[in-house]
Amino acid sequence: MDYNISYQMRKWGQVMKNPWKKEWEYLQKKEESFLRRRNKEGFSFFNDKLEQVVPPKLQHTLEMAFGKAFRLIFEKGNPVIEKSFSKEKRKSDYDIRSYAASVKKNRASLRAFRRSSSAATAKNVAVSGVEGVGFGILGIGIPDIPVFVGMILKSVYEIALTFGFPYESREERYFILCLIRASLERSKRLQNLDGQINTLMTKHFTVTEEALNQQIDATAAALSRELLYLKFIQGIPIVGVVGGLSDVHYLHVITDYAKLKYQRRFLYQRKQNANTEQQ
Repeated sequence: MDYNISYQMRKWGQVMKNPWKKEWEYLQKKEESFLRRRNKEGFSFFNDKLEQVVPPKLQHTLEMAFGKAFRLIFEKGNPVIEKSFSKEKRKSDYDIRSYAASVKKNRASLRAFRRSSSAATAKNVAVSGVEGVGFGILGIGIPDIPVFVGMILKSVYEIALTFGFPYESREERYFILCLIRASLERSKRLQNLDGQINTLMTKHFTVTEEALNQQIDATAAALSRELLYLKFIQGIPIVGVVGGLSDVHYLHVITDYAKLKYQRRFLYQRKQNANTEQQ
């Protein structure tokens, strides 16, 4: 066999066995699956009927409520959220997984990151369901928005720490808002936002206070559009259980997407670091 061909085949075999490459390919398939699934989800006949009775001003009210909740939590709420999980333990667990991955260099050590992120969000989804049903039974719709936003941010914060990314900076808040907003979109808008997020994570960027506020408003608008009818239903005692359960569904959607994007960012950063070390 020609030496060059033999060499290329060996190199190809090494690449195919590379656990980082396999994990990257797995991630891409999961991302494609998420996009397809979101594109298939549409508004139900139930929502079409509700459109006739929902007050026209409710969407604006929801937007204002979501925007206010994000600003309040970013300004004063993080210490409260951090009391519900051990930030330092998340960081130390990441360091341990990172060291194991650098030593073992196998697929199992890489899977540990995404498995840990899934475990971190499972409890939050369950708690969100209990809270949503409770508010629904009592007929509490809009007033539960700060609680729901707090649970969203807590879940994404834990995912970020699982993959080694702190969440305190203005830039990271902007990135998190982009994730939440994109996860709620569909079709071309989702594809465009997804592409922007993939580009954003490959470069250093700075965010002004004005840009952050604009992203808060855009994310609040996406949430209000998606949850408009369900929050209306949640405001009706007993019947509102249906609306309350929506918190579980959308927290699941948001965290599924956040896990994919933070994993992509983690793998991309690892690749860049490896390339730098080889130079």
